[in-house]
Amino acid sequence: MKGTVDEMPYTVDVLEGGTALSDVIDNHIYEQTLAQKNAFFVADLGVILSQHVRWRTHMSEIRPFYPVRCNSSSAVIELLAALGCGFICANKYEVELIKGFGSSSEDIILGGMCKQLSLIKYAAKSGVDLLLCDNETELRKIARCHPKARLLLQVAVDPSVEGEELAMAFGSTLKDCRRLLECAKELELQVVGAKFHVPSCCQDPEMFVHTVSDARCVFDMGEELGFRMNMLDIGGGFSCSDAQLEKVHAALRPMLDMYFPPSCGVSLLAEPGSYYVSSAFTLAVNVIAKKVVARDRKDQGHNAVCGSDEPEFLYYMNDGVYGSFAYKLLEESIPAPTVHKPVPPEEPLFSSSLWGPSMDGLDQVVESCLLPELSTGDWLLFSNTGANSLGATTCDELKPPVYNMISASDWYEMQDLGISLDTSMKHFSLVPYSLPSGPPAAAVSTPA
Repeated sequence: MKGTVDEMPYTVDVLEGGTALSDVIDNHIYEQTLAQKNAFFVADLGVILSQHVRWRTHMSEIRPFYPVRCNSSSAVIELLAALGCGFICANKYEVELIKGFGSSSEDIILGGMCKQLSLIKYAAKSGVDLLLCDNETELRKIARCHPKARLLLQVAVDPSVEGEELAMAFGSTLKDCRRLLECAKELELQVVGAKFHVPSCCQDPEMFVHTVSDARCVFDMGEELGFRMNMLDIGGGFSCSDAQLEKVHAALRPMLDMYFPPSCGVSLLAEPGSYYVSSAFTLAVNVIAKKVVARDRKDQGHNAVCGSDEPEFLYYMNDGVYGSFAYKLLEESIPAPTVHKPVPPEEPLFSSSLWGPSMDGLDQVVESCLLPELSTGDWLLFSNTGANSLGATTCDELKPPVYNMISASDWYEMQDLGISLDTSMKHFSLVPYSLPSGPPAAAVSTPA
């Protein structure tokens, strides 16, 4: 399978001197302009390192467990493993990927609330003992196929805290937890703690406060039934913002000190996914076609605006919602991209919409934005595209290539943290990056 550890090592460009991320993007766009004009990602691994340093600064007592489905790029997985992160895996491929980079079974939590029997049997065989569960049917499957498993009950966050948009909460209700604990006791299963699902759309740090108080209730019920409750997973919901992390920590710290002080021996976990990878990735896509429509007509639901003589442009790109922009299904909108070619300040802007290559009415990436008039062959750059665009379940043959880079200063900082090629980063192949002698990509714009 493409992308497995057996096909390593992989290349990481080390940027020295005054070379910047934009130079790397320019170079790859120039190469693609001369070739097939394929979409591609550029990953700055130094951003992931910086996010981890921030996590250690603000949340040092909480160990991060990274959800592999968020981004399974090999460089991301190996770097996070070297930094000491655990991993949330949803299938056999993800477990094999993580173990292939040297992580032990103890560093893996098998997620998913509805697991196939074959997956539970595989977990038992491979030594992955920590599993999530939120219903009685799953408890009985685990008791039959993996009786030595250690279970975290996934508990739903109270939707009333954040509003009606969270009404479709994941996990068991707090009210049903006692019934599940009693069922686990009857099946002679071992429940060791609880996990709360905080949605990525969460903007209120108070959501985390409620999870801690609810967790104390679950722990009390479990201990009353004789379980040794020693693990709390506060879930995800972390953005890539340093300010949000500070607010969450400020809200969490008093509650953790009150209900789960260090003396109680409870291990604290969290699941920062997009926090680590979103801002580390930039996606470059090529305009492959365009249409011009009058803004005073309705064009097959393409949201043309009435009452203006200016044209509206529909641009079709070589990647869309059925590819790298699948994360649009998880977000309300995708911000407008930047145009790669130089654009004079006086250049007029036009109402535009951006579409994937399928010509499907659902394959709309950006509904409406203002852009200068583009030509086929022009390039657009989407930032913050590292989350949910390179998951392990995506067909590897359809994934755009990822060009990994790191600045020399970030690489030295990694070494200061004890990370080296000989030990924890065995699959990295570092290559000093040098700018090509050809023309800069920003100056190249040829018809598709």
